[in-house]
Amino acid sequence: SELIRGFLLSGMPCPSSCPPGLLALMAPGLALMATFSLPSQAGDRRALPVEKPPGVKGRTLILLDVNTKSPVRIISENFLSLQLDPSIIHDGWLDFLSSRRLVTLARGLAPAFLRFAGKRTDFLQFHNVKNPAKSRGGPGPDYYLKNYEDDIVRSDIALDKQKGCKIAQHPDIMLELQREKAAQMHLVLLKEQFSNTYSNLTLTARSLDKLYNFADCSGLHLIFALNALRRNPNNSWNSSNALSLLKYSASKKYNISWELGNEPNNYRTLIGRSVNGSQLGKDYTQLRSLLQLIRTYSRAHLYGPNIGRPRKNVIAFLEGFMKVAGGTVDAVTWQHYYIDGRVAKVTDFLKTRLLDTLSDQIRKIQKVVNTYTPGKKIWLEGVGMTSAGGMNNLSDSYAAGFLWLNTLGLLASQGIDVVVRHSFLDHGHNHLVDQNFNPLPDYWLSLLYKRLIGPKVLAIHVAGLQRKPRPGRVIRDKLRIYAHCTSYHNHNYVRGSITLYIINLHRSRKKIKLAGTLRDKIVHQYLLQPYGKDGLHSKSVQLNGQPLAMVDDGTLPELKPRPLRAGRTLVIPPLTMSFYVVKNVNALACRYR
Repeated sequence: SELIRGFLLSGMPCPSSCPPGLLALMAPGLALMATFSLPSQAGDRRALPVEKPPGVKGRTLILLDVNTKSPVRIISENFLSLQLDPSIIHDGWLDFLSSRRLVTLARGLAPAFLRFAGKRTDFLQFHNVKNPAKSRGGPGPDYYLKNYEDDIVRSDIALDKQKGCKIAQHPDIMLELQREKAAQMHLVLLKEQFSNTYSNLTLTARSLDKLYNFADCSGLHLIFALNALRRNPNNSWNSSNALSLLKYSASKKYNISWELGNEPNNYRTLIGRSVNGSQLGKDYTQLRSLLQLIRTYSRAHLYGPNIGRPRKNVIAFLEGFMKVAGGTVDAVTWQHYYIDGRVAKVTDFLKTRLLDTLSDQIRKIQKVVNTYTPGKKIWLEGVGMTSAGGMNNLSDSYAAGFLWLNTLGLLASQGIDVVVRHSFLDHGHNHLVDQNFNPLPDYWLSLLYKRLIGPKVLAIHVAGLQRKPRPGRVIRDKLRIYAHCTSYHNHNYVRGSITLYIINLHRSRKKIKLAGTLRDKIVHQYLLQPYGKDGLHSKSVQLNGQPLAMVDDGTLPELKPRPLRAGRTLVIPPLTMSFYVVKNVNALACRYR
């Protein structure tokens, strides 16, 4: 036991002469995600694991090291990206994208892609008109609507006079009227969603200008999904409206990447007519040819096919698409929603089985892509914690963050290049920012991720006692650990630093001792917990005990770490998410970009 104690404390590799029992104990699974089941007992405070008779539970000290020699994956600088749904045209929020507060919040998550797409993508028509106040639905009596319309017009006129980045200050009464309008439209949008019947949407030239201005001011690269349901009699894609939009965008020299359609495998349920993967592949080839005819977009990026969950029929759709257009797209895309937002409960977000559902989908998509175009980048687009618009006080609460942070860690560790979060601002409850333009828990989680996490993914080594799984039973653990090189954009840390992020779904605290290359280093803790009496349902968070809120419309708060002395054991509170920057590791994998 003394030999075991010495090697555990030193973090040294076990020599070949070690007893077999020690080798079994120390065998560190070279894994990208630590999944291990750790029994605990509050009264046992011993620092090292000690064998106990069967049936007796004890506290385990987890030993953690990271392979600092080379990364196992390198993901995009824009890995965490954002989505806006075309429903913001319908409910009026598109007119408020020039808000200084929204631009400040979006800028905090740059660099990133901004994907403009969703269920209503394939009902979107472009009209090259500049009238800013034509046929809007609105709240309440006509005189309210007229005042609201007039305010929008005055705001547009003021924006037209600005050069460069156009920022607006919207009066409180104007925002209040917009919220009333959005609340009414929310019911209409939900009815469309549940009935799966959507009305047509018109995107004017001015609306496109506002969308691009928001992306450009925020440091985001716009990806625009074109309507794929405009069909010719022979079921080929009718590109006439898309060509009008492309020509207008080119005349404004807008730097945009493109997609075609949204969840094309579901078209039969939308219009009663299907488009198979092979036909969509031909449509993408047609779009690529169209882009090459327009000088501004001759080298524009093209992404697709943005299929839904990869069930058997969807996999067949993807195979048909890849045979025809696998070489045409710059990345292969699909989307995923974990649970039905209409029936979700807070306990759903704590289920490890739910957290693991994404792994199987990744393998299915990778298998098809690597069969037809080995090495092609794969993106998860339109990911949301719940479908059907989400549920108030659940998908917009602290509890939803467990799924979101695990999604980021899992996708990065398995080499998915980009994940697009649905949505930045939306009519439902899956968004990062609410309709008062206040950041929700997942926004703060995303901001911490952007500030601390770099694109290089590192392998972790874990040692600790594990319960032996019963025959036929898989242990799905509640402690998840991921490691990356610290972001090069964060000038508070020198190159060579490492960031760990940890999800503790246990209802007891867990202790982690850094070993090997991480041993005796100064650590900065960023512990994110719910703020207020609502607990996991809270829409506010605290960082290291301090509530997070914007300083003003143009300023995000400073994210202050809590320094931990060198060699200190990390204590992870129950039901929390946290980031730990291990300073001055001088990791070879992290020294250079």
